[in-house]
Amino acid sequence: MGTGFQGRGVVVTGAGSGIGRAAALQFAREGARVLAADVNAEAAEQVVKAIEADGGTARAVVGDLSDQRVVERVVATAVESFGSLDVLVNNAAVMDRMSALGDTDDEEWERVLRVDLTAPFALTRAALPHLLATGRGAIVFTASEAGLRGSAAGAAYTAAKHGIVGLTKHLAVMYRARGIRANAIAPGGTATGIRVDARPDSHGPAVVGSLMGNAGKVSTPEEQAAAIVFLASDAASNINGAILPVDDGWSAV
Repeated sequence: MGTGFQGRGVVVTGAGSGIGRAAALQFAREGARVLAADVNAEAAEQVVKAIEADGGTARAVVGDLSDQRVVERVVATAVESFGSLDVLVNNAAVMDRMSALGDTDDEEWERVLRVDLTAPFALTRAALPHLLATGRGAIVFTASEAGLRGSAAGAAYTAAKHGIVGLTKHLAVMYRARGIRANAIAPGGTATGIRVDARPDSHGPAVVGSLMGNAGKVSTPEEQAAAIVFLASDAASNINGAILPVDDGWSAV
């Protein structure tokens, strides 16, 4: 069975770098028409140029997905440009400071939850009518090892990624009879540009750092993207509600 992306409309958030960029490029190589959403205008446009230079079709939408107006623009641009919205990849995220709960201030908590959980919720809600209209819509979230355990990040990122796992399973149950599949990858350590502004003298980083010995090798963004593209593809047509660790076996330790 093929991947089945020829001519389909795909939205990838956080597409300007790292896992999102790798996923956007791979979807385009598989024949999808890709909307690259990112907060960084230059990075988003570079992805579009790379896809177009390879003969593909792409559009960029720039903005902070915690802004409902940006969410609406992403969905409207994809539908208007491609005629349909078939796949949504909720990948954009920010990292916390590895802060333990007692050291997590309101700013850190609210920023991470807003970008990593509320924004994917809002974009998925806006995209759902269009995904349902295809009769075969696919949603893939980038969760994290921090969504499977309590020792991979600080309180805010851990809570947000556990929330992503819950949203994935909720969508799979609620909309499977209407043709929607929702799955997530749970990356381990990956060579991306995501920033960890840890405070080395605080409690959280010291605890997390002492527990990272079993994390395994650092993956490439392309390895994570391959899992995203697979879960969105027709080859995964009976996979729904899965949280797929892409972590060199870390979750098995």
